[in-house]
Amino acid sequence: MAVTHDVSPRLDDLVVTAHRIRQAIESVIEGKGDAVRLTLTVLLAEGHLLIEDVPGVGKTMLAKALARSIDCPVRRIQFTPDLLPSDITGVSAYNQQTREFEFKPGPVFASIVVGDEINRASPKTQSALLECMEEHQVTVDGTTYALDSPFMVIATQNPIEMEGTYPLPEAQRDRFTARIAMGYPAPGAELEMLDVHGATSPLDKLEPVATTAEVKALIEAVRAVYVSQPIKKYAVDLVTATRHSPELRLGASPRSTLQLVRAARAHAALAGRDYVIPDDLQELCVPVLAHRLLPSVEAQGQRRMPEQVMADLVRQVPVPEAQTK
Repeated sequence: MAVTHDVSPRLDDLVVTAHRIRQAIESVIEGKGDAVRLTLTVLLAEGHLLIEDVPGVGKTMLAKALARSIDCPVRRIQFTPDLLPSDITGVSAYNQQTREFEFKPGPVFASIVVGDEINRASPKTQSALLECMEEHQVTVDGTTYALDSPFMVIATQNPIEMEGTYPLPEAQRDRFTARIAMGYPAPGAELEMLDVHGATSPLDKLEPVATTAEVKALIEAVRAVYVSQPIKKYAVDLVTATRHSPELRLGASPRSTLQLVRAARAHAALAGRDYVIPDDLQELCVPVLAHRLLPSVEAQGQRRMPEQVMADLVRQVPVPEAQTK
């Protein structure tokens, strides 16, 4: 049983501000509370989000709703087969007046970058995001440029069996903190959507409800959330279990352990707690770890998805008995 603590004023402000952002997003996205909550969790964990599902279920709408809810620089990239890496990062162009090369920043220079249908671009173009997602910087022609803070990539993709798609490389998937699927809306939510979205898009009326400074303050508050030693060991045990599972030929990386703990901090903060409990890790294991896993041939033959394997591993790994601060 966890020992309770008084919620700090900073954490209290985080809950209030996050609630405003969540309400703004849900005014556009009906009936997807879990997806919206995970999106906010990834934002406050300083991570990146991959939204994967069939066309037309609101992937891009969710990304745009988050971007418009925060008063910060936002850029959108439409990934296509002919998109070049320089179209994302920027390019050095020769200025005839100054007779010098000048750097023209690409759309990645923003606080929130919405990458629409990322797996319709070639793997070479997809890899242009590797450095900026991991190191928050871009190197062009030997010169390194720092990116804005906060910095978040929200990418959407269609399932790989859809026509005209390329599978994301393992290194690319590993840089996304979490992956979510929107799913089809419930009949009631879809009926409401016909009324709300019938004449105009609710995105047109969406106004920012938080500033960049407020988001930075929220991220600082999340960093201060306490993670006990048993909880850290529990996170390592969960990740290690994926590396030893006979149903997986590729387990989760050490990077995923860091991102799992960061996401757990944000998850705890959104719940009004200044400490992480096992439930935080258990709830996040599938969205944070499953997309990094590759099933074995036997598991593929049995149609065992990485999400199912991960859920089983969560039930098998022993849970710490007590958490105190």
